[in-house]
Amino acid sequence: NLDPGAVLAEIEKSAAAGNNATDWQTAPMADLARHIIATHHEYLKLELPAIGRRLEKVHSVHGPKDPALWDRLAAVYGGLRSELELHIHKEEVILFPFIEQYGAAELAGRPAPPVPFGSIANPIAVMEREHTEAGDALGEIRSLTNDFELPAYACTTVRALYDGLQALEADLHVHIHLENNILFPRAIAFEQR
Repeated sequence: NLDPGAVLAEIEKSAAAGNNATDWQTAPMADLARHIIATHHEYLKLELPAIGRRLEKVHSVHGPKDPALWDRLAAVYGGLRSELELHIHKEEVILFPFIEQYGAAELAGRPAPPVPFGSIANPIAVMEREHTEAGDALGEIRSLTNDFELPAYACTTVRALYDGLQALEADLHVHIHLENNILFPRAIAFEQR
């Protein structure tokens, strides 16, 4: 019973907002780091526990029906969650504060400040390895779930779990892209100038 004109107006408003998206290739590095934290890290802090709770519930109810799937999925997800929680903490406490300093120096026309780990490339290499490991875990989750194809016995919680895992995968792809392909190369390039 929605007014079609109102729906169309909302769609057009959303499309127009998408056209005004920030160009992260040229935005200040500090802005991109803060965007990643506010958007992607906060998402992970909320969704990782929620998906974990759903998975625990599904595993306890449906685990006996298909232990090969649910035992392995619980193990892979548990490892991914632990790694991601530690990973975002390291980014927020160690790497991103230095990237923000680099961004401030870049805007002020100053050289890159010294870092205690030799080069910004060193912690970035660690983060990129962890991104690869997260990608491998996501690939295994996709494989285990047969590309998120619901099993015949899927209840509401299984559906919500699969939806959550799929959304997690999509968000992580964007998150990792912003870091590996934009933020990290920009920080390294600034340091090398």
